[in-house]
This record gives sequence, C-alpha cells and structure tokens, in this order.
Amino acid sequence: MIRIYNTMSKRKEDFVPLHEGKVGMYVCGPTVYNLIHIGNARPMIVFDTVRRYFEYRGYEVNFVSNFTDVDDKIINKSIEEGVDASVISERYIEECKKDMAAMNIRPATTHPQATKEIGGMIAMIQKLIDTDYAYVAKDGTVYYRTRKFRDYGKLSHKDLDNMQTGLRMLAVTGEDQKEDPLDFVLWKPKKEGEPYWESPWCQGRPGWHIECSVMSKEYIGDTIDIHAGGEDLVFPHHENEIAQSEAANCCTFARYWMHNAFLNIDNRKMSKSLGNFFTVRDILDQYDGQVLRYFMLSVQYRSPLNFSRELMESAKTSYERIVNCAENLRFLLEKAAGKDTMTEAEAALLPEADAFRTQFETAMDDDFNTADGISAVFELVKWINSHADENSSAAFLQKLNEELETLTDVFGLILVRDKSLDDDLAAYVEEQIAARQAARKARDFAKADAIRDELKAKGIILEDTREGVKWKKA
Repeated sequence: MIRIYNTMSKRKEDFVPLHEGKVGMYVCGPTVYNLIHIGNARPMIVFDTVRRYFEYRGYEVNFVSNFTDVDDKIINKSIEEGVDASVISERYIEECKKDMAAMNIRPATTHPQATKEIGGMIAMIQKLIDTDYAYVAKDGTVYYRTRKFRDYGKLSHKDLDNMQTGLRMLAVTGEDQKEDPLDFVLWKPKKEGEPYWESPWCQGRPGWHIECSVMSKEYIGDTIDIHAGGEDLVFPHHENEIAQSEAANCCTFARYWMHNAFLNIDNRKMSKSLGNFFTVRDILDQYDGQVLRYFMLSVQYRSPLNFSRELMESAKTSYERIVNCAENLRFLLEKAAGKDTMTEAEAALLPEADAFRTQFETAMDDDFNTADGISAVFELVKWINSHADENSSAAFLQKLNEELETLTDVFGLILVRDKSLDDDLAAYVEEQIAARQAARKARDFAKADAIRDELKAKGIILEDTREGVKWKKA
C-alpha cells in the first residue's frame, strides 16, 4: 500500500484512488518567460518519479502539467523584444521541453496551455458570479469573494483574519474596488499593448489561479486524485484553486496534496541578486542531465535540498558507480553468450537479489522516499559486483540486469554512459588502448604509462579491470 503525506491533513495517508487502478494527477508547471531554473527542475523530477512509481505498481496514470503562457513577465519580455507575447511563450515552451528531455522527464499525458483554455475559464468565472462567489467591479475586473468560501485556509492551515499580508495578488487596476482586501482576481481588464480576450465583463485576461482549476477539470475531472507542486504554491495559489473549484463544482477538488520542499543554493535561497541563480541549462553545460536528476532524488522530496558543486560532484560519482555496474553486466553478458542455463548455485542466490527490490518498494511505498530507494539500489549494485563475474551464466546475468534496470527506471536514470566523443576521437582512444596493450605485452612499461598519461591529458581515464580495459571521460 502506497502512503502519501497529504498537505491537507498534515499526515501520511493510504492512497486509495478515486477509480480503481487509475491515478489522475495534476502538477503545476512553469511560467514560460525564460529558461527554467533548477528550482523548477525539482518538482518536475520529483513528480515524474512519483508517476513512474505508480506505473511500476500497475496504475494507469493520467498526468497533467500545464504551461502558464500568459503572465506579466511574459508580456514584459515581449514588449522588451518588440514581439507578440505568444512568440515568447512558444519559444520557452520548446526550450523547457528540451531541458525536460535532457533530465529524462517524460512528457505529460497532456500539457495544456492557459491561452488555449480561455473559454473554460470564462465559463467557470461566470458560474462563480451566478452563485454569488464572485462579483464584477466597475472596470470589469472580476473578484472572488474569499470569505464566502467557509473552508478557505484549510490547505495552508492559515487563519482567514491573519492572512492578508501573505496574499500574492496580481497587480490590476481597480484594487480599491474590492469588497474585501482578501478577495482575489479571476479576470482583469486589458492594459495598453497586452494580449486580451473578449469576455462578458471586459476585454482582458484571466487571473493566475483560475487556469489550473479549469485545466485540471478539463483533462482529469471535477475531483482529482493528486494535486502537486512546490511548497511555495500552497498559499495562495493552491488555496485559491480549492476555493474556486469547490465552489464551482460542488465537490472535493483534490483528494491528496503533495508539495516538494525548497531548493537552496549553498545553504541560501536561490536569488538573482545574490548571484546564486542557475538555470537548468547552466547546469547541463557542466553535468549530464542524469547527474542532476540523481542529485534531486538523493533527498526525500519533502526535505529541503541544498545545491552545491560539492554535492553535484558527489552525485556524479554515485551515478557513475551505478552506470559502471550496468556496463559491467552488459560486458559480461556479451562474454557469456551461449551459457544460457542458470546453475543451481545461481538460482539459489536470486532470493537475495529479490530482497533489494522489496527494500526498494518499502522505501517508495512510504511517501516516495527516493533517498532510501536509492540506498536499496546501491545495496543491489554492491551485491551484483560481488556475485557477477566471467564465470556467470547469461541467464543469471540477464536476471540481475533486469533487476537493476527495473529499479533505476523508476528513478528515470539511464544506465548508459555519455560517450559524446566524436567518432574520430573514439577510434583514436581505442587505437591507443591497443597500442598500450601491445607495449605492456612487450614489457615496455614506460611506453604504456606514456600512452595512459597522454589519454589522461585529453580527459580520458583508462580502467584496467578483470574483464579488460575500459575507458571513460574524466
């Protein structure tokens, strides 16, 4: 039984889906006005892994994650560049998808865009007006009557009378027209040069919060199993979503709420002003996307995560250890061709290997504890390194390979080393390895050492193993 820490109840609960064998999951996506930063990457990686684990457990997952493609930041950037706002949003949607692919984040079942769902937003806003949960100000701004929703604050556990200073409002004209300072915007009038849509109230565009209420309803349903995102979205964004959706649909909006903790940089909050702001692209210029992914999963998602070069180097080393194990298994499998029958001794060892899968599942069933799940994978790697050798049967090696690939696939880790060297250089490395082997055979150790040193200077590390010479990028 999978147990999830529900932000709403502030405790772990058994996961029971609305529809047996199926999971409807909505994750708030980025606002696409620039390249995504590593803070955006954490929920993307975390909830992609949650999705993968549900599928590993046999669930059919409808995974929806939006792109906010109408926003003040997008509009400001479009004005700076002298182009339509859609040019900015479409550009950075494509760039976001490139970064997601580099981190092996699978595309969502649906990636809705706010600008393509305006009709649904207008319909939901009208329903809220009709039921007196919203009102229209003189300038056409539509506000939500926060105090009318009696359960407001149930997710963030905030007291309504003490939360005014914490509200993050979109700046609009006519703020003084609010009936109550706590009311928030559903629809706002256009400004000069901004994109706008026709509505019954004015030419304008939607507020930020309404889009997720509408898109989750459209692509999953009135009630969804899991709503997820970063902990910074708990209030006011997710709180406002609940108020809108439950007032409009007259039912529970989301049954489980999951939020990942913040990502800090060198133990400080990520900030452009502090000079510690990194885009995913910045990191991908220095590390494989798999290393960044491993790093993000090395800590349980509800725990704060500190980003530093030292920790990334540690993640790189750890990831390499798993890849080395996988490559060694593939190397041994090639040598074991024809040895198809597993020995009795090997068969007797398999329950030991299976125990690591049980350890992995126990960790992941407990609120997706990827840190302990990765520990189980490392125990498996250590066991494989001790029990797989040149005498192993292909059947035994294949079983171990399948076990390792199955567990690491849940983490989205690709167990293939990045050999992005060009073909000419790769051929050169193989030639130098052959020359070194010949020198060693002739007992010309000085020449053999010189070849090793020359390759090392080029960033190529040779490893003498019992299975032969292997090489990798430094």
